[in-house]
Amino acid sequence: MYLQQLHLQDFRNYRQQEVIFAAPKTILVGDNAQGKSNLLEAVEVLTSLTSHRASRDRELIYRGQEQAWIRAKVRRWDVERELGIRLQEGVGKSVHVNGQTLSRHLDFLGQLNAVLFSSWDLEIVRGGPEHRRNWLDQVLRQLEPLYSQIREDYARTLRQRNALLKSGSRDPALLQVWNEALIKTGIRVMRRRQRLLERLCPLAKAWHAQISGGQEALTLTYQPQVPCPTPSGSETWVAAFMEQLHRLAAAEYQRGTSLVGPHRDEVDLSLNGIPARIYGSQGQQRTLVLALKLAELHLIEEVIGEPPLLLLDDVLAELDLHRQNQLLEAIQSRIQTIVTATHLSSFAAPWLGSAHIYHVHQGSLT
Repeated sequence: MYLQQLHLQDFRNYRQQEVIFAAPKTILVGDNAQGKSNLLEAVEVLTSLTSHRASRDRELIYRGQEQAWIRAKVRRWDVERELGIRLQEGVGKSVHVNGQTLSRHLDFLGQLNAVLFSSWDLEIVRGGPEHRRNWLDQVLRQLEPLYSQIREDYARTLRQRNALLKSGSRDPALLQVWNEALIKTGIRVMRRRQRLLERLCPLAKAWHAQISGGQEALTLTYQPQVPCPTPSGSETWVAAFMEQLHRLAAAEYQRGTSLVGPHRDEVDLSLNGIPARIYGSQGQQRTLVLALKLAELHLIEEVIGEPPLLLLDDVLAELDLHRQNQLLEAIQSRIQTIVTATHLSSFAAPWLGSAHIYHVHQGSLT
């Protein structure tokens, strides 16, 4: 998988910008707030139709304009494709492949895969449970585009059930309808999260042991808010879910919100048996996140049959030379990598020797 060309029109601070990716590694260097991360964000939107930096499409459109375009030429399985996304204020996104407009966003997902590692990802370790849930969901969308629909079905059910609880209605028949819908959609989410973590865990443990020199043992444990009973059949999980709903029914009515379901799941990340968010230094936390990202990279390649892109947003220069070399050894030249940085002085020599370097200034690349 290779991103050959990217064209931005009125996206963030880019009016018109075309980027040719002429080498397996591309470094975008420049001062802060010049547009380096915006370019990676455009690639992120191509992979998932979402951005971790924006809650609304309006934020992605150049100030004063009504629409923006992201266009790309991609080679996948030795076949070239042209991808396009138009963002329109008040209208939303339209998606295009080889000039044809797709009627479903779901059909666009999977055209391009990428793993993003940014300073925001440290929140996977030190932030609240929602950051770890979002991480799992983001990986699942890459591996299984249908998961986007599954996750949206659950979110829609949750919103409607919360609206019923807030309304003060005590209609038991109506609540039972939404209980059953919550259970049905919730178990679909939890099953996929559980399977994903089972596959990621040995990969992340191996990478972490290699990067840390075996000094710390990493464990990842899925902790669904509705624990999966043993044996873990569908009927037993449904029964456990319903039991939790009945047990917390009074509290849910009192608070006007749903207290049971995968929107309250947790993932425990521990080093030597101690929760990583309270364990140690930023260096240890970066090592852990790097191990998670390398595991993610490995698993996506294993599932889709080609390595995804690797996007490193202002984090490589913060890794010491040992971690840089570990990362370089892992990706070599077969994984296309796009890196942002404010300066080049802290890069290991092999990175600079194999990279095409763009200088970014006020939404323009040279």
